[in-house]
Amino acid sequence: MRYSVISFDLDGTLVDTASEIAEAANRTLADFGLPRQEVALITGFIGAGTRQMMMQTLAHVMLQQPALADRLDVDQVLARLDVHYGATAGLHAQAYPGCMQALGSLRNAGVKLACLTNKEHRYAIKVLQATKLFGLFDYVVGGDSLAHRKPHPQTLRHVLNVLGGEARRAAHLGDSRTDVETARAAGVDAWAVPWGYNAGEPIAACNPHRIFNSLPEVAEFVLEANAERCPAPHR
Repeated sequence: MRYSVISFDLDGTLVDTASEIAEAANRTLADFGLPRQEVALITGFIGAGTRQMMMQTLAHVMLQQPALADRLDVDQVLARLDVHYGATAGLHAQAYPGCMQALGSLRNAGVKLACLTNKEHRYAIKVLQATKLFGLFDYVVGGDSLAHRKPHPQTLRHVLNVLGGEARRAAHLGDSRTDVETARAAGVDAWAVPWGYNAGEPIAACNPHRIFNSLPEVAEFVLEANAERCPAPHR
């Protein structure tokens, strides 16, 4: 089998979660009397976990209103974010076209599947369950599951250790520079999709090994590669 383990990023790769993340952030801002921000702005901060997204959103607001720094308690803000994202996680998430079919095809072919995300584990599970993708994964790693998070290579190496995979027979698919750097550092194939959340940077500029234009295309590529490695049946 050419590919025995495929790891996937979650937000922006398998599912569109921007609207529910932005809504949680904006509800948090409203709790502290701060103005709502555009979804597009908050989307640009997605990728390193919800808390990092909130910190970047706050930094943007404080640039416009520097006096806020003296009256805002960041811990209180993050605590409110936990409450709001607990309510919105999975509420509006939508799997990208062909996602369930692609994952199902890979799983049925015996390929081990992991979800490796910087989203906090409890939220990742809620999103996967809401989109009916949870049962298709052999392992889920959140941004708070390990001592490190992407792009640290240990995150992906941990996935391979748990699933019994080798780097030379593995790939990681994502939508951002973080995902490409994670895969390359761990020694696995770095794959990418051209949609998702990459702060406006074209994914080709991140130098992935391969870019796929749909999720079914990923499954087709893996299954064809694995079939080519199989010996012809005896007659």
